Amino acid sequence: MEKIKGTLFLIPTLLGDSPIENVIPTYNIEIVRNLNIFIVEELKSARHFLKKAGYPRPFDSAEFSVLNEHTPSTEISELLNPLRNGLSVGLLSEAGLPCVADPGASLVSICHLEKIKVIPLSGPSSLFLALMASGFNGQQFVFHGYLPIEPKDKIRKIKDMETSVLKNKQTQIFIEAPYRNKKLLQFLAETCRPDTLICVASMITTTEESITTLPAFVWRKKIPEIDKKPVVFLIGI
Repeated sequence: MEKIKGTLFLIPTLLGDSPIENVIPTYNIEIVRNLNIFIVEELKSARHFLKKAGYPRPFDSAEFSVLNEHTPSTEISELLNPLRNGLSVGLLSEAGLPCVADPGASLVSICHLEKIKVIPLSGPSSLFLALMASGFNGQQFVFHGYLPIEPKDKIRKIKDMETSVLKNKQTQIFIEAPYRNKKLLQFLAETCRPDTLICVASMITTTEESITTLPAFVWRKKIPEIDKKPVVFLIGI
């Protein structure tokens, strides 16, 4: 008789310090409150989220494992042991949706190989919310993650993205380390054609949310204070 396995819940978290009821469905919160085992990207932020969700038990009574970019690939499979033993587990990323530009994808891949049920829950995605509000093509788009660090490589990448926008009307989406946001926007504005549209989506779902789409030549005149903030960048037409 095949052993009954647990379920892995992919639990979206907040994108910023917003009231949880404004962003996360009640259904998710009920699931979170009934779980005792969590795989998290960062322990401190995970506990902060659980506190906002009204987690009913002391954190000492819950089991936390960390999965991030520093986790050795040889140790990832061990995180599934509770699931193999019939216990359900919640996967939390640092912000937004698990497994989207997030190390949790490797864990889910193993779950499918081992026929462990995976349930994705609804929640905020900064990438899709930015795309929705940008005014750009939502039928053809690509997410690049981070752009190259070296200026020469970065210019080549931006020019390639701009070509995709002009030829295929394909929206280009990317991010940057928060402390380099302003520098990247300046670089974009100076590298892109003057009429190329650039959308800067900052602090999505928070009271400081700002989503603005302007031509590159307008951004060149004034770069906003976006350093140390979560920002999604898009270029399109």
